[in-house]
Amino acid sequence: MDLEDIIANVRSFAYENSMKDDIHGFKHTERVLKQSLEIGTSLNANLTVIKIAALLHDIGRNIKNGELVENHAEISADIAEGFIYKNKFDITKNDIKNILHSIRSHSFSNDKIPKTLEAKILSDADKLDAIGAIGLYRTIGFTIQNQGGIDKVIQHLENKIMKLKDLLYLDISKKIAEEKQQIIKDFYEKVKDEIHR
Repeated sequence: MDLEDIIANVRSFAYENSMKDDIHGFKHTERVLKQSLEIGTSLNANLTVIKIAALLHDIGRNIKNGELVENHAEISADIAEGFIYKNKFDITKNDIKNILHSIRSHSFSNDKIPKTLEAKILSDADKLDAIGAIGLYRTIGFTIQNQGGIDKVIQHLENKIMKLKDLLYLDISKKIAEEKQQIIKDFYEKVKDEIHR
């Protein structure tokens, strides 16, 4: 199986195992993939690792883990590992290790630090999709999905979304985040002002 076939196979698997919503669904995955490839191309990163890791980074979100408190990134990496080895993809062991590390360390709420360039790229691209206009839409959608109102939107912005820019690893990502962060900041200030009038 050549690389093009591997990526097509991975894409199909990711699509089938993605959430069916606008918040963490396959459209989010595709945006993260696109952003990762843009950053990765400019930094001469391993694009094979980036493509596979970005496509598989959220496949564990569909798994209901009951009493377990395991982060979705850990679940995604475990599923990805099984999928890659089951299909006997012609990928080096180092690339597989990097893919799994990138998936495990992309999450805001997982306690794993990205160590490779590709892991930093995926982590940053995922965070960049949580800020800006799309990020604002996703924040509001996520809050409504969880039966929250405007106060919970504000709380989510304060506790997570507005902190993401400072958690980016790469200078190129920080530059991309500047304009996106302003959209979040403007909304946050205006909505707080209008609520407290």
